Amino acid sequence: MSAPAGTVGRDAGGGGLGDAGDAVRWLHLTAPRGGPDDLSALVSRAGPAIGASEIVIFLADYAQALLVPLLGAGMYRDVLPIEATLAGRAFTDLEPQHAIEDPDRIWVPLLIGCERMGVLEVVSPAAGDPALVSAATELAVSVAQVLVTRRPYGDVVERMRRRYPMQVAAEIVWGLLPPLTFATDDLVITAILEPCYDVGGDIFDYALNGDILSVGLFDTCGHGIKASTLASLVVSAYRNARRCGLDLVDTARSIDKWVRAEHPNLFSTALLFELNRTTGRLRMINAGHPGALLLRDGKAIRELPTRGALPLGLGHLSDRLPRVDEGDLHPGDRILAYTDGITDARRGDGERFGQDRLVDFVNRALNEGLPSPETMRRLVRSVVAYQDDELDDDATSILLEWRPPHAPLGHLDGLASIDP
Repeated sequence: MSAPAGTVGRDAGGGGLGDAGDAVRWLHLTAPRGGPDDLSALVSRAGPAIGASEIVIFLADYAQALLVPLLGAGMYRDVLPIEATLAGRAFTDLEPQHAIEDPDRIWVPLLIGCERMGVLEVVSPAAGDPALVSAATELAVSVAQVLVTRRPYGDVVERMRRRYPMQVAAEIVWGLLPPLTFATDDLVITAILEPCYDVGGDIFDYALNGDILSVGLFDTCGHGIKASTLASLVVSAYRNARRCGLDLVDTARSIDKWVRAEHPNLFSTALLFELNRTTGRLRMINAGHPGALLLRDGKAIRELPTRGALPLGLGHLSDRLPRVDEGDLHPGDRILAYTDGITDARRGDGERFGQDRLVDFVNRALNEGLPSPETMRRLVRSVVAYQDDELDDDATSILLEWRPPHAPLGHLDGLASIDP
């Protein structure tokens, strides 16, 4: 897909400095004619249209610790750590970065909405020109969209993001997960899952249908392929119940039925949420899971009620229906849900990471004003470091933020358990 010398600008439209429109249109028209392996060269050819001599795609690895270059023939770049590099700052802060000591280079975040994919390195003698930064930012949106649409047709992107061999159990789970971050004007949901290459039992899902955001977080028993197989069944049963229009109680009962039928000696803990993004009404079932935290005004103020149901798959041991906890959020409230791999992580002397340390970490992150995806990335990196990079269990967490532009009336201060 390389272009002959002297024709690069014409290939991409030749728009000139600050004009990304032609490059964006050319990219979207040309990309469907190539495979994922052609993306690097294709994006590079779009560079002259905005006044850039080089454009290089860097994608975050699965652990979100490194930025890995997607390179075409004849190109070379080092893998860059996210911590303590300008490229990493563009990724973490979601803002273009330009250093005086490197005047011909800018770093622009690659985003799909709020989902962070990586960064673009843009090399140009006009790197400090606001027009070039604006054009590069616009082009980066298009590059991210093309990456998403072309990635499923080959393995190059998956291979480059993996710094270690991925086990089959992890392959199953990652293949089922939704994007780690999703945002609208009034909602942000972001999640993290570790370890990346050998996960088993943890899985999550979410969906926005009209005004209702549905969220499910599951921790299946066991490890390895058996746990990931159960996780696959649990999340598929959850999606099926949701898409059939079942309410929370019947959704929990349906998943419980399928787990018991297919894996009679196993179970899964779960948190099932429904949030009305117009009113802030939150409904939740806790099926044997650690209680989620309610965060307000930059601090964790309480653990949400944990009175609920038996773990899914064990419902036949009780004749009670799952209990629904219900109440109203305040504008700006956040819900932090997690699996026990977060709080049960132990350092060398045996001390647990614990809920107090979790609350302290989140409080500090919120007070620093970090974006939600960066808060979650730093949280899981902190948990991994606490256990000397050797987690004994999956560590998964979801942060949900409700931020309506206009606050509805009549908010309650807490959540009250009600019978369905």
